[in-house]
Amino acid sequence: MTSIRANARKVVCIGRNYADHITELNNARPKQPFFFLKPSSSILPPASGPVLRPTGVILHYEVELALIMGKTLRDLDVKDRQGAMDAIDGYAVGIDMTARNVQDEAKKKGLPWSIAKGFDTFLPLSNYIPKTAIPDPQNAELWLSVNDEMRQNDSTQLMLFPIPRILAEISQSMTLEQGDVVLTGTPKGVGSVVVGDVVRAGLRVDGKDVAEGMIEVRVEERGGPYVYTET
Repeated sequence: MTSIRANARKVVCIGRNYADHITELNNARPKQPFFFLKPSSSILPPASGPVLRPTGVILHYEVELALIMGKTLRDLDVKDRQGAMDAIDGYAVGIDMTARNVQDEAKKKGLPWSIAKGFDTFLPLSNYIPKTAIPDPQNAELWLSVNDEMRQNDSTQLMLFPIPRILAEISQSMTLEQGDVVLTGTPKGVGSVVVGDVVRAGLRVDGKDVAEGMIEVRVEERGGPYVYTET
């Protein structure tokens, strides 16, 4: 797949899928997978420039395993594990950048928080990772560092809801189409970055980094007319 961004009609993100991450943000543990959307315009392809921090935003990182869909899924049975895995074309590493203060305010007021997830450059993605490079996506290690200090480093084995369950639940609400991107949740260790920080992320299989999964981005000021103010 030559361009993940060009082929993605939507980006579906699973929230609260790692127990320790739920704890660190003082969130309630979900009884079933829940998800939100990021616009495909938020995708930052490899070597496409920096992550841009909007003025007034407290910017957080969240490393995730991304699924790149290879076929349409609609009303998939939760028990159809093979059908779910066959629908995945490949993988990527993604960083779900979040305007945390914007999100926190929206949550407190019961407002939508799409803006907190949807700014341009708020989804750095690695190169496309073929399925053969990750034989078992539930047994890979995600990691993220800031200025060479390791911040996140955990196994996808820790997902509360495995990939087949995630895809089935999404497909029963909205059709997943070829090229769509599904983010599967982030492990513990999320935190803030500021202008000038360098964020690196990747994925290891059997202790070895998958070359296609490497991300390196710098954080810079966005500029422009947007300034965060209370809603």
